[in-house]
Amino acid sequence: MRLPVIAKVLGILMMLFSLTLLPPLGISLLYDDGQWSRFLDAMGLVALSGLVVWFPFRATSGDLRVRDGFLITTLFWVVLSIAGSLPFYLSSNAPYTYVDSFFEAISGLTTTGATVITGIDSLPESILWYRQQLQWLGGMGIIVLAVAILPMLGIGGMQLYRAEVPGPVKDNKLTPRIAETAKALWYIYVSLTMVCAFAYWAAGMTWFDAICHSFSTVAIGGFSTHDASIGYFDSAVIEMIAVVFMFLSGANFALHFMAFRQRNPLLYWQDPEFRFYVGALALVVVITVGVLIVTSTLDPFTALTKGMFQVVSIATTTGFATADFSQWPHMLPFLLFVMAFMGGCAASTGGGMKVVRILLIFRQGSREIKRLLHPNAVILVKLGNRPVSDRVLQAVWGFFSVYMGMFLLMLLILLATGLDQVTAWTAVGSAINNLGPGLGDVTYHYGDINDVAKWVLCFAMLLGRLEVFTLLVLLTPAFWRR
Repeated sequence: MRLPVIAKVLGILMMLFSLTLLPPLGISLLYDDGQWSRFLDAMGLVALSGLVVWFPFRATSGDLRVRDGFLITTLFWVVLSIAGSLPFYLSSNAPYTYVDSFFEAISGLTTTGATVITGIDSLPESILWYRQQLQWLGGMGIIVLAVAILPMLGIGGMQLYRAEVPGPVKDNKLTPRIAETAKALWYIYVSLTMVCAFAYWAAGMTWFDAICHSFSTVAIGGFSTHDASIGYFDSAVIEMIAVVFMFLSGANFALHFMAFRQRNPLLYWQDPEFRFYVGALALVVVITVGVLIVTSTLDPFTALTKGMFQVVSIATTTGFATADFSQWPHMLPFLLFVMAFMGGCAASTGGGMKVVRILLIFRQGSREIKRLLHPNAVILVKLGNRPVSDRVLQAVWGFFSVYMGMFLLMLLILLATGLDQVTAWTAVGSAINNLGPGLGDVTYHYGDINDVAKWVLCFAMLLGRLEVFTLLVLLTPAFWRR
C-alpha cells in the first residue's frame, strides 16, 4: 500500500471539499440568517486539515493500486463525513451533539436521508441548503468527480472507480479514459438536476425550494426543506414531477449516456435490467393503488397519485413522503419497505442491492429449477443476449449472503440496545439500503433513539453506500499483509 499517495489524495479532497462550503456561506449572507461565521470556521478547519495532510506528501507521485483504491474510497467517505459534520456541530441554531452532527452528515453524503432533526421548517436557510447540497454531492459519489480531477494531478483514478461504481461487472467504461467517464456521468447528473429544478419552479415552488429539492431528488436522497417533505406543497403536479425524476435517477446512468450519445431512446427497453426495473415498479404500483381503493383508504385519484409517489420514492430509496404510508392497510407498509432492498439500477444514484443483482438471483433460481427437471442440460443465465459467467453469479450470491448477514448482525445489536423489533429492523434496513424513513420510532426522525444505535446505523449507511465488500475487505487480515 502506498500510504503517502493516499495521504496526498485525501489532503487534496479535503481542501476541495472545503470549497463546497462557499455556497451555503453565500446563502447565509443572502438571507442574513447568522450562520455565515460557522460555515467560515468549518471551511477554515477543513481546508487547514487538508493542507496539513497534503503538505508533507505534496511531491509524492505514482498511481493508485487496487488495495489503495479500496482504502481511499472508505477513508474518503469517513473523512468527508467528519468534515461535513462541522457546520451542524458549530451551528448556533440547535444544540447538536457530535453523534447527531455526524449522523446527519453521513446520512446526507451517503444519500440515505435519515435525519435526527425536528423542526426543519424553522432551520436557517443556509443549513437547509447545506443538507440538500450534501446529498447532491454524494449522489453520484464525489469520488467519481474526483477521478476527473486527480489524473491532472498525476494520480490515476481507475482503482477508485472500480471500488465505487456498483454492479456485478465494474470494469466496463463508457469512454476510454476514466476521467472522461466521470465527466460524462456528471454532465448527465448536472443536466438532470437543472431540468428538475426548473420543473419544480414552474410547478409553483420558490426558486430556493426548487433547487434544494432537485438536489435531493436527482441524488435519490430524500432530505427536504420542510418537515412534511414533498407533502408540504400539496400539489399533484409537483408529486408527478418528483416521480419522473426519481424514476430517471434510479435508472442506470450509463444507459442514459449511451441513449443520449446514440440518440436512441429504444436502448432503454433493450436493457433487461431497465425492463425488470419498470416491471417491478409497475406491479407494486398496481397492487398499492388497488389496495388503497378497495379498502376505501383514499379516493381513486388520490390513491393513484399518492400510491404511485410512495412506491417510486421508497423503491428507488429516495425517501420523500406525501403520506404516512406506515398507516396504510394490510401489507402495504411492509411491501413498500421490502422494495427498498431491491433499490435502483446499477450505476444509478439509488441504494439497495441493485436491480441487476435481484434479476440475476431470479434467473439463477429459475435455472436451478430447470436443472431439477433436466439435470444433464447446459442452461445459461443471460442478460439480454449475453451469457453471464458462473463467477459473476457466485459473486452476486456472495454479495446477497453477506448483505443479509450484516443486516441480521446489526439488527441484533440494535435490539440489544433496547429498540423494539419494528423500529430495529426497519432502521437497519433503511440505513443499509440508504433509504431514510423507517417504521416504529423512526417513522419521522431518528432523534429519539440511543447513541449506540445511531453509530451502528452510521456504519450501516456507509456499508450500503460502499456496497458491503469495499468496506468489509478492509477488516480482513489478508488486506493488510504485504
